[in-house]
Amino acid sequence: MQVLQVQLEVGPDPAEVGRARRWARKRLAGSGIGDDEPLAETLVLLISELVTNAVVHTGCPAVLRMLFAAEGGVRVEVADRSDRPPRPRHAAGEDTNGRGLELVDGLADRWGWQPEGAGKRIWCEVDRTPVVTASGEGIGSPGRVRC
Repeated sequence: MQVLQVQLEVGPDPAEVGRARRWARKRLAGSGIGDDEPLAETLVLLISELVTNAVVHTGCPAVLRMLFAAEGGVRVEVADRSDRPPRPRHAAGEDTNGRGLELVDGLADRWGWQPEGAGKRIWCEVDRTPVVTASGEGIGSPGRVRC
């Protein structure tokens, strides 16, 4: 299995989340995942949530990595210098935050975290599996969206 890895250093500023999204869109397009594909939107949302968690909840710089497998799957990793494990929360109806890891869990095929040096790495993976349409044609699909 061949893998292409790209990475971006992210500062401890919430404004960096937008920069990470723009960077990710360019890398996705360069890997053959079109900006109009649902997979691209899913990955950008996952990246946005993971980078936001890193910079807002830790106040530390982070490193965003995207790994593209030859089979079409994409792994997103965000490593930061905080040793605090991620803490999934359950937001109430009117809460304005607390849904990030629930979104990651719902959109990614797999996700988790592990210690890395003095900090941690949170990762998620989205498979790029073909969907067979009613006409029998295959089209690309993100994660759990399958027919």
